[in-house]
Amino acid sequence: KTAGVDGIKNLTPIQRLNLVNLLSSRHLKASPTRRVYIPKPGTDEKRPLGIPTMYDRALQALVKLGMEPEWEARFEPNSYGLFRWSTHDAIEAIYSSIKQKPKYVLDADISKCFDRINHDALLGKIGKSPYRRLIKQWLKSGVMDNNQFLESVEGTPQGGVISPLLANIALHGMEERLNKFAKTLDMKRPNGRQIGWQNKVQSLSLIRYADDFVILHEDIKVVVQAKTVIQEWLNQVGLELRPEKTKIAHTLEEYEGNKPGFDLLGFTIRQWKVKSTEQGFKTLIKPSSESIKTHYRKLADTFDKYKTASTETLIAKINPVIRGWANYFSTVVSKEVFRKMDMLLWRRLWRWVSRRHPNKSAKWVKKKYFPKVNGTRNWVLNDGRYILNQHSDVPIIRHIKVKANKSPYDGDWTYWSSRIGKHPGVRKEVTTLLKRQKNKCALCGLTFRPTDLLEVDHIKPRSEGGDNTYENKQLLHRHCHDTKTALDKKTYAEPKLQDLPEGYLWVDDMLILRQGCTHDKGRLREEPCEVKVSRTVLKTSRFGNKLA
Repeated sequence: KTAGVDGIKNLTPIQRLNLVNLLSSRHLKASPTRRVYIPKPGTDEKRPLGIPTMYDRALQALVKLGMEPEWEARFEPNSYGLFRWSTHDAIEAIYSSIKQKPKYVLDADISKCFDRINHDALLGKIGKSPYRRLIKQWLKSGVMDNNQFLESVEGTPQGGVISPLLANIALHGMEERLNKFAKTLDMKRPNGRQIGWQNKVQSLSLIRYADDFVILHEDIKVVVQAKTVIQEWLNQVGLELRPEKTKIAHTLEEYEGNKPGFDLLGFTIRQWKVKSTEQGFKTLIKPSSESIKTHYRKLADTFDKYKTASTETLIAKINPVIRGWANYFSTVVSKEVFRKMDMLLWRRLWRWVSRRHPNKSAKWVKKKYFPKVNGTRNWVLNDGRYILNQHSDVPIIRHIKVKANKSPYDGDWTYWSSRIGKHPGVRKEVTTLLKRQKNKCALCGLTFRPTDLLEVDHIKPRSEGGDNTYENKQLLHRHCHDTKTALDKKTYAEPKLQDLPEGYLWVDDMLILRQGCTHDKGRLREEPCEVKVSRTVLKTSRFGNKLA
Protein backbone atom coordinates (compact mmCIF):
# COMPACT_ATOMS: atom_id res chain seq x y z
CA LYS A 1 0.00 0.00 0.00
CA THR A 2 1.21 3.48 -0.89
CA ALA A 3 0.14 6.73 0.74
CA GLY A 4 -1.10 9.78 -1.13
CA VAL A 5 -0.29 13.38 -0.18
CA ASP A 6 -2.22 12.81 3.07
CA GLY A 7 0.47 10.34 4.20
CA ILE A 8 -2.14 7.69 5.11
CA LYS A 9 -1.49 4.08 4.02
CA ASN A 10 -4.34 2.37 5.86
CA LEU A 11 -7.16 3.12 8.28
CA THR A 12 -8.31 1.76 11.62
CA PRO A 13 -11.97 0.63 11.91
CA ILE A 14 -12.88 3.89 13.70
CA GLN A 15 -11.18 5.95 10.98
CA ARG A 16 -13.13 4.04 8.33
CA LEU A 17 -16.41 4.91 10.02
CA ASN A 18 -15.36 8.56 10.16
CA LEU A 19 -14.48 8.38 6.45
CA VAL A 20 -17.99 7.10 5.66
CA ASN A 21 -19.50 10.14 7.41
CA LEU A 22 -17.08 12.39 5.55
CA LEU A 23 -18.07 10.88 2.20
CA SER A 24 -21.72 11.63 2.94
CA SER A 25 -20.99 15.35 3.28
CA ARG A 26 -18.85 15.60 0.09
CA HIS A 27 -17.64 19.06 1.03
CA LEU A 28 -13.97 18.33 0.44
CA LYS A 29 -12.28 19.21 -2.85
CA ALA A 30 -10.06 16.77 -4.71
CA SER A 31 -6.46 16.72 -3.48
CA PRO A 32 -3.41 16.45 -5.74
CA THR A 33 -2.11 12.95 -6.40
CA ARG A 34 1.32 11.86 -5.21
CA ARG A 35 3.74 10.89 -7.99
CA VAL A 36 5.42 7.52 -7.50
CA TYR A 37 7.60 5.70 -10.02
CA ILE A 38 7.60 1.91 -10.42
CA PRO A 39 9.76 -0.26 -12.73
CA LYS A 40 8.27 -1.19 -16.10
CA PRO A 41 8.50 -4.99 -16.60
CA GLY A 42 11.10 -6.00 -19.16
CA THR A 43 12.53 -2.48 -19.62
CA ASP A 44 14.74 0.05 -17.87
CA GLU A 45 11.92 2.60 -17.97
CA LYS A 46 9.83 3.60 -14.98
CA ARG A 47 6.07 4.03 -15.01
CA PRO A 48 4.65 7.09 -13.21
CA LEU A 49 1.71 6.47 -10.87
CA GLY A 50 -0.55 9.10 -9.32
CA ILE A 51 -1.63 7.95 -5.84
CA PRO A 52 -4.80 9.68 -4.55
CA THR A 53 -5.55 10.43 -0.90
CA MET A 54 -7.58 7.93 1.11
CA TYR A 55 -10.67 10.17 0.87
CA ASP A 56 -10.39 10.47 -2.92
CA ARG A 57 -9.85 6.71 -3.29
CA ALA A 58 -13.05 5.98 -1.38
CA LEU A 59 -15.06 8.59 -3.29
CA GLN A 60 -13.70 7.35 -6.63
CA ALA A 61 -14.78 3.81 -5.72
CA LEU A 62 -18.33 5.08 -5.06
CA VAL A 63 -18.44 6.99 -8.35
CA LYS A 64 -17.07 3.96 -10.21
CA LEU A 65 -19.86 1.79 -8.76
CA GLY A 66 -22.40 4.31 -10.02
CA MET A 67 -20.94 4.64 -13.53
CA GLU A 68 -20.15 1.01 -14.33
CA PRO A 69 -23.71 -0.22 -15.07
CA GLU A 70 -24.33 2.62 -17.53
CA TRP A 71 -21.04 2.23 -19.39
CA GLU A 72 -21.23 -1.55 -19.32
CA ALA A 73 -24.36 -1.21 -21.45
CA ARG A 74 -22.70 1.33 -23.79
CA PHE A 75 -19.27 -0.21 -24.39
CA GLU A 76 -18.63 -1.87 -27.74
CA PRO A 77 -18.86 -5.67 -28.19
CA ASN A 78 -15.13 -6.23 -28.69
CA SER A 79 -13.97 -4.01 -25.83
CA TYR A 80 -12.47 -6.18 -23.09
CA GLY A 81 -10.52 -5.68 -19.91
CA LEU A 82 -10.72 -3.43 -16.87
CA PHE A 83 -13.90 -4.28 -14.96
CA ARG A 84 -15.41 -6.07 -17.94
CA TRP A 85 -14.37 -9.39 -19.44
CA SER A 86 -11.17 -11.32 -19.00
CA THR A 87 -8.08 -11.59 -21.16
CA HIS A 88 -9.28 -15.05 -22.15
CA ASP A 89 -12.42 -13.61 -23.74
CA ALA A 90 -10.26 -11.30 -25.86
CA ILE A 91 -8.03 -14.20 -26.92
CA GLU A 92 -11.06 -16.30 -27.84
CA ALA A 93 -12.42 -13.40 -29.92
CA ILE A 94 -9.13 -13.33 -31.86
CA TYR A 95 -9.23 -17.10 -32.37
CA SER A 96 -12.78 -16.87 -33.74
CA SER A 97 -11.65 -14.18 -36.19
CA ILE A 98 -8.71 -16.11 -37.68
CA LYS A 99 -9.62 -19.80 -37.34
CA GLN A 100 -11.18 -19.97 -40.85
CA LYS A 101 -8.53 -18.07 -42.83
CA PRO A 102 -5.10 -16.45 -42.29
CA LYS A 103 -5.11 -12.68 -41.88
CA TYR A 104 -2.86 -9.69 -41.62
CA VAL A 105 -2.76 -8.11 -38.20
CA LEU A 106 -2.05 -4.60 -36.97
CA ASP A 107 -0.50 -5.23 -33.56
CA ALA A 108 -0.95 -1.77 -32.03
CA ASP A 109 0.26 -0.09 -28.87
CA ILE A 110 -0.92 3.33 -27.68
CA SER A 111 1.84 5.60 -26.42
CA LYS A 112 1.40 6.65 -22.76
CA CYS A 113 -2.35 6.17 -22.87
CA PHE A 114 -3.14 7.18 -19.28
CA ASP A 115 -0.81 10.20 -19.35
CA ARG A 116 -2.05 11.88 -22.55
CA ILE A 117 -5.82 11.55 -22.67
CA ASN A 118 -7.38 14.88 -23.63
CA HIS A 119 -9.54 16.14 -20.75
CA ASP A 120 -12.08 17.95 -22.93
CA ALA A 121 -12.56 14.91 -25.18
CA LEU A 122 -13.06 12.66 -22.15
CA LEU A 123 -15.51 15.01 -20.43
CA GLY A 124 -17.37 15.36 -23.73
CA LYS A 125 -17.95 11.60 -23.80
CA ILE A 126 -19.09 11.60 -20.17
CA GLY A 127 -21.65 14.26 -21.11
CA LYS A 128 -24.09 15.55 -18.50
CA SER A 129 -23.42 12.79 -16.01
CA PRO A 130 -24.08 13.73 -12.35
CA TYR A 131 -20.47 12.68 -11.69
CA ARG A 132 -18.99 15.07 -14.25
CA ARG A 133 -18.04 17.76 -11.69
CA LEU A 134 -16.21 15.28 -9.47
CA ILE A 135 -14.39 13.70 -12.41
CA LYS A 136 -13.28 17.10 -13.66
CA GLN A 137 -11.89 17.87 -10.18
CA TRP A 138 -9.84 14.68 -10.18
CA LEU A 139 -8.53 15.33 -13.69
CA LYS A 140 -7.48 18.90 -12.80
CA SER A 141 -6.25 18.23 -9.24
CA GLY A 142 -2.56 18.30 -10.14
CA VAL A 143 0.40 16.19 -9.01
CA MET A 144 2.91 16.48 -6.18
CA ASP A 145 6.23 15.23 -7.57
CA ASN A 146 9.11 15.34 -5.09
CA ASN A 147 7.40 18.13 -3.09
CA GLN A 148 6.82 20.16 -6.25
CA PHE A 149 3.25 20.87 -7.45
CA LEU A 150 2.61 20.27 -11.14
CA GLU A 151 -0.62 21.16 -12.94
CA SER A 152 -2.37 18.33 -14.78
CA VAL A 153 -3.42 19.53 -18.23
CA GLU A 154 -3.86 16.07 -19.76
CA GLY A 155 -4.14 12.43 -18.79
CA THR A 156 -5.84 10.53 -15.99
CA PRO A 157 -3.53 9.46 -13.12
CA GLN A 158 -2.52 5.81 -13.46
CA GLY A 159 -3.01 4.58 -9.91
CA GLY A 160 -6.44 6.03 -9.18
CA VAL A 161 -9.38 3.72 -8.55
CA ILE A 162 -11.45 5.23 -11.36
CA SER A 163 -8.60 5.77 -13.86
CA PRO A 164 -9.01 2.45 -15.77
CA LEU A 165 -12.71 3.16 -16.29
CA LEU A 166 -11.97 6.69 -17.53
CA ALA A 167 -9.35 5.35 -19.96
CA ASN A 168 -11.85 2.85 -21.33
CA ILE A 169 -14.42 5.64 -21.77
CA ALA A 170 -11.84 7.71 -23.65
CA LEU A 171 -11.21 4.80 -26.05
CA HIS A 172 -14.92 4.10 -26.51
CA GLY A 173 -15.97 4.64 -30.13
CA MET A 174 -12.87 3.15 -31.77
CA GLU A 175 -14.74 0.08 -33.01
CA GLU A 176 -17.64 2.19 -34.28
CA ARG A 177 -15.23 4.34 -36.31
CA LEU A 178 -13.60 1.26 -37.82
CA ASN A 179 -17.01 -0.16 -38.75
CA LYS A 180 -17.84 3.05 -40.64
CA PHE A 181 -14.57 2.68 -42.52
CA ALA A 182 -15.32 -1.00 -43.28
CA LYS A 183 -18.62 -0.06 -44.97
CA THR A 184 -16.69 2.00 -47.54
CA LEU A 185 -14.40 -0.88 -48.61
CA ASP A 186 -14.46 -1.94 -52.26
CA MET A 187 -14.97 -5.68 -51.80
CA LYS A 188 -16.48 -7.84 -54.54
CA ARG A 189 -17.51 -11.43 -54.91
CA PRO A 190 -15.94 -13.70 -57.59
CA ASN A 191 -18.91 -12.90 -59.85
CA GLY A 192 -18.12 -9.17 -59.64
CA ARG A 193 -21.01 -8.16 -57.36
CA GLN A 194 -20.34 -5.95 -54.35
CA ILE A 195 -20.29 -7.60 -50.94
CA GLY A 196 -22.97 -6.33 -48.53
CA TRP A 197 -21.94 -3.86 -45.84
CA GLN A 198 -22.69 -6.39 -43.05
CA ASN A 199 -20.14 -8.82 -44.49
CA LYS A 200 -17.64 -6.00 -44.95
CA VAL A 201 -17.95 -5.06 -41.28
CA GLN A 202 -17.57 -8.70 -40.20
CA SER A 203 -14.44 -9.12 -42.34
CA LEU A 204 -12.60 -6.38 -40.43
CA SER A 205 -12.08 -7.16 -36.74
CA LEU A 206 -10.90 -4.90 -33.94
CA ILE A 207 -10.31 -6.58 -30.56
CA ARG A 208 -9.24 -4.30 -27.71
CA TYR A 209 -8.16 -5.12 -24.18
CA ALA A 210 -7.69 -1.88 -22.21
CA ASP A 211 -5.14 0.10 -24.29
CA ASP A 212 -3.81 -2.89 -26.28
CA PHE A 213 -5.63 -3.73 -29.50
CA VAL A 214 -5.28 -5.60 -32.78
CA ILE A 215 -6.95 -5.12 -36.18
CA LEU A 216 -7.38 -8.19 -38.41
CA HIS A 217 -8.19 -8.50 -42.13
CA GLU A 218 -7.13 -10.79 -45.00
CA ASP A 219 -6.13 -7.83 -47.25
CA ILE A 220 -2.92 -5.98 -46.35
CA LYS A 221 -4.17 -2.78 -48.04
CA VAL A 222 -7.21 -2.71 -45.75
CA VAL A 223 -5.03 -3.14 -42.64
CA VAL A 224 -2.71 -0.30 -43.71
CA GLN A 225 -5.70 1.99 -44.36
CA ALA A 226 -7.25 0.98 -41.03
CA LYS A 227 -4.04 1.99 -39.26
CA THR A 228 -4.34 5.50 -40.71
CA VAL A 229 -8.02 5.73 -39.77
CA ILE A 230 -7.35 4.68 -36.17
CA GLN A 231 -4.38 7.03 -35.83
CA GLU A 232 -6.58 9.97 -36.89
CA TRP A 233 -9.29 8.87 -34.45
CA LEU A 234 -6.78 8.60 -31.58
CA ASN A 235 -5.53 12.13 -32.28
CA GLN A 236 -9.00 13.43 -31.41
CA VAL A 237 -8.62 12.16 -27.83
CA GLY A 238 -5.00 13.29 -27.52
CA LEU A 239 -3.40 9.91 -28.18
CA GLU A 240 -1.12 8.34 -30.77
CA LEU A 241 0.32 4.95 -31.69
CA ARG A 242 3.81 4.09 -30.46
CA PRO A 243 5.82 3.44 -33.67
CA GLU A 244 8.44 1.18 -32.10
CA LYS A 245 5.82 -1.17 -30.66
CA THR A 246 3.24 -1.04 -33.45
CA LYS A 247 3.78 -3.48 -36.30
CA ILE A 248 1.97 -5.28 -39.11
CA ALA A 249 2.40 -9.05 -39.35
CA HIS A 250 0.66 -12.06 -40.85
CA THR A 251 -0.74 -14.96 -38.85
CA LEU A 252 0.70 -17.63 -41.22
CA GLU A 253 3.45 -16.10 -43.39
CA GLU A 254 6.46 -13.91 -42.71
CA TYR A 255 5.78 -10.27 -43.64
CA GLU A 256 8.42 -7.54 -44.06
CA GLY A 257 10.85 -9.29 -41.73
CA ASN A 258 8.25 -9.94 -39.04
CA LYS A 259 7.79 -13.58 -38.09
CA PRO A 260 4.32 -15.12 -38.43
CA GLY A 261 1.93 -14.40 -35.57
CA PHE A 262 1.94 -11.86 -32.77
CA ASP A 263 2.00 -11.61 -28.97
CA LEU A 264 -0.86 -10.21 -26.90
CA LEU A 265 -1.61 -10.36 -23.17
CA GLY A 266 1.10 -12.95 -22.55
CA PHE A 267 0.01 -15.27 -25.39
CA THR A 268 1.59 -16.01 -28.77
CA ILE A 269 -1.04 -16.34 -31.51
CA ARG A 270 0.01 -17.78 -34.87
CA GLN A 271 -0.81 -20.34 -37.53
CA TRP A 272 1.24 -23.26 -38.84
CA LYS A 273 1.14 -24.97 -42.22
CA VAL A 274 -0.05 -28.57 -41.94
CA LYS A 275 -1.32 -31.20 -44.38
CA SER A 276 -3.68 -32.84 -41.93
CA THR A 277 -6.42 -30.21 -42.22
CA GLU A 278 -8.58 -29.24 -45.17
CA GLN A 279 -7.58 -25.58 -44.75
CA GLY A 280 -3.86 -26.39 -44.87
CA PHE A 281 -3.04 -24.62 -41.61
CA LYS A 282 -3.62 -24.89 -37.89
CA THR A 283 -4.14 -22.05 -35.39
CA LEU A 284 -2.21 -22.49 -32.14
CA ILE A 285 -2.20 -20.19 -29.13
CA LYS A 286 0.56 -20.72 -26.55
CA PRO A 287 2.28 -18.88 -23.69
CA SER A 288 4.67 -16.32 -25.17
CA SER A 289 8.44 -16.66 -24.79
CA GLU A 290 8.51 -13.50 -22.68
CA SER A 291 5.85 -14.91 -20.35
CA ILE A 292 7.85 -18.12 -19.91
CA LYS A 293 11.07 -16.20 -19.16
CA THR A 294 9.35 -13.89 -16.67
CA HIS A 295 7.74 -16.82 -14.87
CA TYR A 296 11.01 -18.75 -14.63
CA ARG A 297 12.85 -15.68 -13.31
CA LYS A 298 10.20 -15.33 -10.60
CA LEU A 299 10.61 -18.98 -9.60
CA ALA A 300 14.41 -18.70 -9.59
CA ASP A 301 14.32 -15.53 -7.48
CA THR A 302 12.06 -17.27 -4.96
CA PHE A 303 14.49 -20.19 -4.65
CA ASP A 304 17.39 -17.78 -4.13
CA LYS A 305 15.48 -15.78 -1.53
CA TYR A 306 14.55 -18.86 0.52
CA LYS A 307 17.82 -20.80 0.36
CA THR A 308 17.74 -21.67 4.06
CA ALA A 309 13.97 -21.84 4.54
CA SER A 310 12.12 -24.98 5.53
CA THR A 311 10.49 -27.20 2.92
CA GLU A 312 7.07 -26.07 4.15
CA THR A 313 7.97 -22.38 3.74
CA LEU A 314 9.40 -22.87 0.25
CA ILE A 315 6.32 -24.78 -0.90
CA ALA A 316 4.05 -22.08 0.56
CA LYS A 317 5.90 -19.43 -1.47
CA ILE A 318 6.28 -21.36 -4.73
CA ASN A 319 2.84 -22.98 -5.02
CA PRO A 320 0.82 -19.77 -5.57
CA VAL A 321 3.26 -18.71 -8.31
CA ILE A 322 2.97 -22.04 -10.13
CA ARG A 323 -0.78 -22.32 -9.67
CA GLY A 324 -1.51 -18.75 -10.79
CA TRP A 325 0.65 -18.93 -13.92
CA ALA A 326 -0.53 -22.39 -14.94
CA ASN A 327 -4.19 -21.51 -14.42
CA TYR A 328 -3.81 -18.39 -16.58
CA PHE A 329 -2.48 -20.45 -19.52
CA SER A 330 -4.67 -23.51 -18.91
CA THR A 331 -7.10 -22.50 -21.68
CA VAL A 332 -4.60 -22.73 -24.56
CA VAL A 333 -2.04 -25.18 -25.99
CA SER A 334 0.23 -25.31 -22.94
CA LYS A 335 0.93 -28.98 -22.10
CA GLU A 336 4.35 -28.98 -23.75
CA VAL A 337 5.26 -25.69 -22.08
CA PHE A 338 4.06 -27.00 -18.70
CA ARG A 339 6.32 -30.07 -19.03
CA LYS A 340 9.26 -27.85 -19.92
CA MET A 341 8.61 -25.63 -16.88
CA ASP A 342 8.41 -28.70 -14.62
CA MET A 343 11.80 -29.85 -15.91
CA LEU A 344 13.35 -26.43 -15.22
CA LEU A 345 11.66 -26.39 -11.82
CA TRP A 346 13.13 -29.82 -11.03
CA ARG A 347 16.67 -28.61 -11.81
CA ARG A 348 16.21 -25.65 -9.50
CA LEU A 349 14.82 -27.93 -6.79
CA TRP A 350 17.76 -30.31 -6.97
CA ARG A 351 20.19 -27.40 -6.76
CA TRP A 352 18.27 -26.11 -3.71
CA VAL A 353 18.40 -29.42 -1.78
CA SER A 354 21.99 -30.23 -2.82
CA ARG A 355 23.23 -26.87 -1.56
CA ARG A 356 21.68 -27.61 1.83
CA HIS A 357 23.28 -31.04 2.17
CA PRO A 358 26.52 -31.13 0.14
CA ASN A 359 27.85 -34.15 2.04
CA LYS A 360 24.76 -36.33 1.78
CA SER A 361 24.10 -38.98 -0.85
CA ALA A 362 21.41 -38.66 -3.50
CA LYS A 363 19.58 -41.58 -1.87
CA TRP A 364 19.45 -39.74 1.46
CA VAL A 365 18.27 -36.51 -0.20
CA LYS A 366 15.53 -38.36 -2.08
CA LYS A 367 14.27 -40.03 1.08
CA LYS A 368 14.17 -36.75 3.02
CA TYR A 369 12.77 -34.35 0.42
CA PHE A 370 11.04 -36.55 -2.16
CA PRO A 371 9.09 -39.29 -0.36
CA LYS A 372 6.38 -40.96 -2.42
CA VAL A 373 3.12 -39.04 -2.73
CA ASN A 374 0.02 -41.20 -2.28
CA GLY A 375 2.26 -44.22 -2.62
CA THR A 376 2.70 -43.73 -6.37
CA ARG A 377 4.30 -40.40 -7.35
CA ASN A 378 8.06 -40.08 -7.11
CA TRP A 379 10.37 -37.08 -7.13
CA VAL A 380 7.80 -34.55 -5.95
CA LEU A 381 9.00 -32.18 -3.23
CA ASN A 382 6.97 -32.67 -0.06
CA ASP A 383 7.36 -32.94 3.69
CA GLY A 384 4.56 -35.41 4.31
CA ARG A 385 1.94 -32.66 4.70
CA TYR A 386 2.64 -30.06 2.03
CA ILE A 387 3.25 -30.97 -1.62
CA LEU A 388 4.84 -28.81 -4.31
CA ASN A 389 2.51 -28.16 -7.24
CA GLN A 390 3.44 -29.21 -10.76
CA HIS A 391 2.53 -27.15 -13.82
CA SER A 392 1.47 -30.30 -15.67
CA ASP A 393 -1.06 -31.13 -12.92
CA VAL A 394 -3.27 -28.30 -14.21
CA PRO A 395 -5.69 -29.62 -16.85
CA ILE A 396 -6.15 -27.85 -20.19
CA ILE A 397 -9.77 -26.70 -20.49
CA ARG A 398 -10.93 -24.53 -23.39
CA HIS A 399 -12.33 -21.18 -22.30
CA ILE A 400 -15.89 -20.40 -23.36
CA LYS A 401 -16.17 -16.79 -24.49
CA VAL A 402 -18.80 -14.67 -22.78
CA LYS A 403 -21.97 -14.17 -24.82
CA ALA A 404 -21.94 -10.89 -26.71
CA ASN A 405 -25.36 -9.80 -25.44
CA LYS A 406 -24.73 -10.55 -21.75
CA SER A 407 -23.99 -8.05 -18.99
CA PRO A 408 -23.17 -8.61 -15.29
CA TYR A 409 -25.99 -6.17 -14.56
CA ASP A 410 -28.69 -7.92 -16.62
CA GLY A 411 -30.02 -9.91 -13.65
CA ASP A 412 -29.15 -13.33 -15.09
CA TRP A 413 -27.37 -14.46 -11.93
CA THR A 414 -27.54 -18.13 -12.94
CA TYR A 415 -25.46 -17.48 -16.08
CA TRP A 416 -22.91 -15.27 -14.35
CA SER A 417 -22.47 -17.33 -11.19
CA SER A 418 -21.90 -20.44 -13.31
CA ARG A 419 -19.11 -18.62 -15.19
CA ILE A 420 -17.30 -17.77 -11.95
CA GLY A 421 -16.45 -21.42 -11.34
CA LYS A 422 -15.29 -21.92 -14.95
CA HIS A 423 -12.89 -18.98 -14.99
CA PRO A 424 -9.26 -20.18 -15.31
CA GLY A 425 -8.15 -17.89 -12.49
CA VAL A 426 -10.47 -19.50 -9.93
CA ARG A 427 -8.95 -22.11 -7.62
CA LYS A 428 -10.26 -25.69 -7.66
CA GLU A 429 -11.25 -25.27 -4.01
CA VAL A 430 -13.55 -22.36 -4.90
CA THR A 431 -14.97 -24.18 -7.92
CA THR A 432 -15.82 -27.23 -5.78
CA LEU A 433 -17.52 -25.11 -3.11
CA LEU A 434 -19.49 -23.20 -5.76
CA LYS A 435 -20.92 -26.48 -7.05
CA ARG A 436 -21.70 -27.75 -3.54
CA GLN A 437 -23.45 -24.50 -2.60
CA LYS A 438 -25.19 -24.10 -5.97
CA ASN A 439 -23.44 -20.75 -6.55
CA LYS A 440 -24.92 -19.19 -3.39
CA CYS A 441 -23.30 -17.67 -0.30
CA ALA A 442 -23.56 -20.04 2.67
CA LEU A 443 -24.32 -17.17 5.08
CA CYS A 444 -26.67 -14.74 3.31
CA GLY A 445 -28.03 -17.18 0.72
CA LEU A 446 -27.66 -14.72 -2.18
CA THR A 447 -26.36 -15.85 -5.58
CA PHE A 448 -22.75 -14.88 -6.26
CA ARG A 449 -22.24 -12.23 -8.94
CA PRO A 450 -19.12 -11.83 -11.13
CA THR A 451 -18.12 -8.62 -9.35
CA ASP A 452 -18.39 -10.16 -5.84
CA LEU A 453 -15.32 -10.83 -3.70
CA LEU A 454 -15.38 -14.44 -2.50
CA GLU A 455 -13.50 -16.01 0.40
CA VAL A 456 -13.25 -19.54 1.79
CA ASP A 457 -14.25 -19.86 5.46
CA HIS A 458 -13.66 -22.68 7.92
CA ILE A 459 -17.00 -23.43 9.59
CA LYS A 460 -15.17 -24.40 12.76
CA PRO A 461 -12.04 -22.22 12.92
CA ARG A 462 -8.70 -23.98 12.56
CA SER A 463 -7.60 -22.33 15.80
CA GLU A 464 -10.42 -24.15 17.58
CA GLY A 465 -9.57 -27.57 16.17
CA GLY A 466 -11.43 -27.38 12.86
CA ASP A 467 -9.96 -29.45 10.03
CA ASN A 468 -9.16 -28.45 6.45
CA THR A 469 -11.65 -30.76 4.72
CA TYR A 470 -14.45 -29.63 2.41
CA GLU A 471 -16.98 -30.63 5.09
CA ASN A 472 -15.54 -27.85 7.26
CA LYS A 473 -15.36 -25.25 4.48
CA GLN A 474 -17.87 -22.85 2.99
CA LEU A 475 -17.73 -20.06 0.41
CA LEU A 476 -18.83 -16.61 1.54
CA HIS A 477 -18.91 -13.03 0.32
CA ARG A 478 -16.00 -11.11 1.80
CA HIS A 479 -18.34 -8.96 3.91
CA CYS A 480 -20.23 -12.09 5.03
CA HIS A 481 -16.88 -13.63 5.97
CA ASP A 482 -16.14 -10.59 8.16
CA THR A 483 -19.50 -11.06 9.89
CA LYS A 484 -18.85 -14.78 10.41
CA THR A 485 -15.39 -14.08 11.85
CA ALA A 486 -16.85 -11.58 14.32
CA LEU A 487 -19.44 -14.16 15.40
CA ASP A 488 -16.71 -16.80 15.80
CA LYS A 489 -14.78 -14.50 18.13
CA LYS A 490 -17.84 -14.14 20.34
CA THR A 491 -18.66 -17.85 20.22
CA TYR A 492 -15.20 -19.14 21.05
CA ALA A 493 -13.91 -16.27 23.19
CA GLU A 494 -13.27 -17.05 26.87
CA PRO A 495 -12.16 -14.51 29.48
CA LYS A 496 -8.57 -15.04 30.54
CA LEU A 497 -7.89 -15.56 34.24
CA GLN A 498 -5.26 -12.85 34.25
CA ASP A 499 -7.89 -10.34 33.09
CA LEU A 500 -10.15 -11.04 36.14
CA PRO A 501 -9.94 -9.57 39.65
CA GLU A 502 -7.62 -11.61 41.83
CA GLY A 503 -9.30 -14.71 43.25
CA TYR A 504 -12.34 -14.64 40.91
CA LEU A 505 -13.45 -16.77 37.95
CA TRP A 506 -16.42 -17.03 35.57
CA VAL A 507 -19.06 -19.74 36.17
CA ASP A 508 -22.32 -19.72 34.21
CA ASP A 509 -21.72 -16.11 33.13
CA MET A 510 -21.35 -15.03 36.77
CA LEU A 511 -18.27 -13.83 38.61
CA ILE A 512 -17.60 -15.96 41.71
CA LEU A 513 -14.79 -16.30 44.20
CA ARG A 514 -12.49 -19.22 43.59
CA GLN A 515 -12.57 -21.98 46.22
CA GLY A 516 -9.76 -21.74 48.74
CA CYS A 517 -9.34 -17.97 48.35
CA THR A 518 -9.95 -15.54 51.19
CA HIS A 519 -11.89 -12.37 50.63
CA ASP A 520 -13.80 -9.82 52.69
CA LYS A 521 -17.10 -11.02 51.25
CA GLY A 522 -16.50 -14.72 51.95
CA ARG A 523 -16.77 -17.66 49.58
CA LEU A 524 -20.41 -17.33 48.61
CA ARG A 525 -21.59 -16.61 45.08
CA GLU A 526 -22.18 -12.89 44.75
CA GLU A 527 -25.65 -11.58 43.88
CA PRO A 528 -26.98 -8.04 43.26
CA CYS A 529 -28.06 -6.27 46.44
CA GLU A 530 -31.70 -6.73 47.40
CA VAL A 531 -32.61 -3.05 47.67
CA LYS A 532 -31.34 -1.88 44.27
CA VAL A 533 -31.53 -4.55 41.61
CA SER A 534 -29.43 -2.56 39.18
CA ARG A 535 -26.66 -2.07 41.70
CA THR A 536 -23.61 -4.26 41.10
CA VAL A 537 -21.83 -6.28 43.74
CA LEU A 538 -18.44 -4.90 42.90
CA LYS A 539 -19.40 -1.30 43.57
CA THR A 540 -17.00 1.21 42.10
CA SER A 541 -15.51 3.95 44.17
CA ARG A 542 -16.05 7.63 43.55
CA PHE A 543 -12.59 7.78 42.02
CA GLY A 544 -13.46 5.74 38.92
CA ASN A 545 -13.23 2.07 38.02
CA LYS A 546 -11.31 0.91 41.08
CA LEU A 547 -13.14 -1.50 43.38
CA ALA A 548 -14.58 0.14 46.49
